Amino acid sequence: MEQLYIFGTGNAAVSKCYNTCFAIKKEDEYFMIDAGGGNGILGILNSMNVELSHIHHLFVSHEHTDHILGVVWMVRFIGTRMKSNQYEGDFMIYCHKRLVSVIDTLCRLTLQGKFYELIGKRIHLTGVDDGETRTILGNQVTFFDIHSTKAEQYGFSTVLQNGKTLTFCGDEPLNSACLPYAKNCGWLLHEAFCLYEERERFKPYEKHHSTVKDACELAQELNAENLILWHTEDSDILHRKERYGKEGAPHYNGRLFIPDDKEILPLTP
Repeated sequence: MEQLYIFGTGNAAVSKCYNTCFAIKKEDEYFMIDAGGGNGILGILNSMNVELSHIHHLFVSHEHTDHILGVVWMVRFIGTRMKSNQYEGDFMIYCHKRLVSVIDTLCRLTLQGKFYELIGKRIHLTGVDDGETRTILGNQVTFFDIHSTKAEQYGFSTVLQNGKTLTFCGDEPLNSACLPYAKNCGWLLHEAFCLYEERERFKPYEKHHSTVKDACELAQELNAENLILWHTEDSDILHRKERYGKEGAPHYNGRLFIPDDKEILPLTP
């Protein structure tokens, strides 16, 4: 049975939790999605007992700092393990094709040569096209352009071991062009910048984001069985789960999850 390891749940401006990133665990291996905005990812992985030697696949959704800067730390510390013979095989980093040069440049400018030289040898920056399917941990993963108006960004859809579809929409509201990837899915992973009742305070629409109510109404229309909301503000982190759940429940009949950092969810029907 696959599990969802949730490393971070916050948007770019949070200070009480980490930026949104996660992994799908299958057996002893992890397919990691984004790495947050810094080396905080290393402490999270350690506290969740996620060994770097079991991460061979990483997808980077887009170039914003809260998603990409942690990738440099992943390259550095996986590279360290490669150099000390503590990492078997290669490390695959997937992203849209125009992001390859960005990640390469970040690594070249910030890492020691002994780590940067691994790129192209054992660390592979792999560009993918809109609609392209790759096999990752034995599952078919289809990447798609979310049609962001801010920065080119990709999400993905994958079929889990139990036959259910899991769709990651990136960090913007699901575009109508991407509906086929999410309709009738088993798991919908969607951003929710804030509560609808607090939209005047946080102004999500100006930032191309959703509210909890918006995301739940969308999931209901899509007939999604499970909905995970993240990429949120953190003004009341201790009560976020309760408050978001209360607003979302009247608009969505499926199972609604508002996870905290470091939660592990079983990807069951």
